[in-house]
Amino acid sequence: MAKWSFEPGIELSGVMIEMIVDAFKLFPSVAMKKLVTGGIGTFNGKEVVLDRQGWYPIESWLAVFDGFATTVGQRALFQIGQQVHKHAAMPPNINDAHTAIRLLDAVYHMNHRKNGRLMFDATNGQITPGIGTYGYSGAPPERKIVSVIEVPYPCEFDRGILHGFTSRFEKTARVVHDDRASCRTRGDRSCTYTITW
Repeated sequence: MAKWSFEPGIELSGVMIEMIVDAFKLFPSVAMKKLVTGGIGTFNGKEVVLDRQGWYPIESWLAVFDGFATTVGQRALFQIGQQVHKHAAMPPNINDAHTAIRLLDAVYHMNHRKNGRLMFDATNGQITPGIGTYGYSGAPPERKIVSVIEVPYPCEFDRGILHGFTSRFEKTARVVHDDRASCRTRGDRSCTYTITW
């Protein structure tokens, strides 16, 4: 698989550690070991120390996701992605599926920083480029959204994110990865997902 390129100096908020902990509630030691192995957290004796207020290089997060995909499987990435909406910093007034997915790119950038500066400025809506985008194509009240995603994270993680954000408002949400379109696992720059409910 070709690696997606991103600009140097990108970090993800340590608040997102909770998405992994939530996804592995039954086996927390598996999650903790993978986090430390990937460079997020340290051992203090047998105890794992995680700084949820810290910021960690995107390379460390990607290493953690690769570790989960290799040892636990792709389903784990989907489960982690489903937890993101519970822990990510988000703009106010998200109260339906269309708004949630339309604002997902802002949410994504709010939880990353580049060279120490947040990649989304809430005062003016300005997004700093460098880590790709979460796309939105939809027309309320249609019960369908298409999202073209061009980011360095794994496909199944993103499918989980889309499912988690949509199912907050639409319990019957279904997210399908369009295998006929481009795919990052094949070295392409983007994946396309269709969300229906």
